[in-house]
Amino acid sequence: MVLRTRFTELLGIEYPIVQGGMMWVGRAELASAVSNAGGLGILTALTQPTPDDLRREIDRCRTMTDKPFGVNLTILPSVSPPPYAEYRRAIIESGVTIVETAGHKPQEHVDDFKAHGITVLHKCTAVRHALSAERMGVDVISIDGFECAGHPGEDDIPGLVLIPATADKVKIPIIASGGFGDGRGLVAALALGAEGINMGTRFCATREAPIHDNVKQFLVANDERATNLIFRRFHNTGRVARNSVSDRVVEISNREGAVFEDIRPLVGGALGRQALETGDLDAGLVWAGQIQGLIHDVPSCQELLDRIMGEARAVIAERLAGFLPVPAAVAA
Repeated sequence: MVLRTRFTELLGIEYPIVQGGMMWVGRAELASAVSNAGGLGILTALTQPTPDDLRREIDRCRTMTDKPFGVNLTILPSVSPPPYAEYRRAIIESGVTIVETAGHKPQEHVDDFKAHGITVLHKCTAVRHALSAERMGVDVISIDGFECAGHPGEDDIPGLVLIPATADKVKIPIIASGGFGDGRGLVAALALGAEGINMGTRFCATREAPIHDNVKQFLVANDERATNLIFRRFHNTGRVARNSVSDRVVEISNREGAVFEDIRPLVGGALGRQALETGDLDAGLVWAGQIQGLIHDVPSCQELLDRIMGEARAVIAERLAGFLPVPAAVAA
């Protein structure tokens, strides 16, 4: 049984499974492995230090797969923002046909991508944001529930409600993000109105993920409670794995009168990169979602995607079908 959706048809992929953009993780090794396995791999633009480095990473990914892959461009407000327009130009000039956008006021980027015939997936954390993105002209909404790693927004709406609430309002295809890692989740997302799933944390625990094995085993050992919500005081909530650093961030943030400068030394991206690359789990933040509780091994991307699709087919054909009464004529 093949699961065909509007999403797989639009992107020309075999499986309705996306590896979302992840800082320091979305490199050619992982993106190409996911695409070769039948899903959609995504490079993370800002992991590359310059737009020219991004061009080289796109070229490197093309030597590793002939399947569709995308590039993530996340736009965040900053006192000293990276040269977003130059990264956008590198994506366009490299002939990339699929882009995942996220973040703050992406209109100018979406307009330029669309003008060059690029399919745009936009990540949202609320129905109102999804409707705004649809009006903006994106092709697919990636709706990100409260269970996710990264920034789930400030509404605290889990996927069980957020996915169908979005599907009820949005006409373009949606894929479900946050809390997905197996075939049961894929079938649930499809039942709720999505046409695919986006996974981040689950892909970190694969053999091809370019991070230290200590981090992968940390994700396997953790359960669904092993996350912290940080930055809530500052209305920029983020979900990360629980370690000594994130525990400290929460403790300081809860102090009366705490300001962001009090935690800044603990939350720098360079420290998180150090944790991922050296395996020192107390070096910085490790971004991870509640799906940790359903991660029990470190397979290859091919093994993972084949397993998810096999589980999904079994759930649909065996478990769900078993709840339906057999028609009398058939039973006779």
